Amino acid sequence: MLNINSIRKGIVIDHIKAGCGYKIFKQLGLHKADYSVALLKNVSSNAMGKKDIIKIENEINIDFTVLGIIDSNITVNVIEDEKIKEKIKLSIPKKVKGIFKCKNPRCITTVENIDEVEFILVNNENKEYKCEYCESRTSL
Repeated sequence: MLNINSIRKGIVIDHIKAGCGYKIFKQLGLHKADYSVALLKNVSSNAMGKKDIIKIENEINIDFTVLGIIDSNITVNVIEDEKIKEKIKLSIPKKVKGIFKCKNPRCITTVENIDEVEFILVNNENKEYKCEYCESRTSL
């Protein structure tokens, strides 16, 4: 039997689409963590059938924008004293900065080396964004 203890203080990332947990785990750099972290894959779920869960026993800063792009149905539970202090429901962001780089070689952002390029959501279903400068499309 698998036994994962509750955490005293930290974060539980729940309702991750089955199979996407490892991508989030790597994106957050948790594979390099020196504190307790658990990645649970294909956990039974009444609502989803199967889901992934990540438990982090540590205070870390999470980029909710990236998580929302990867899986907008995720719930982030902030844990204190082994109880849920706050539940954060994610959604796909309408605008993002500093996450994507424009793939268009003729875009001004590649010539001028602009760091914080804004991308605007143009296709919710495919999670496709367009560059604010040249309108080239990209996705994560």
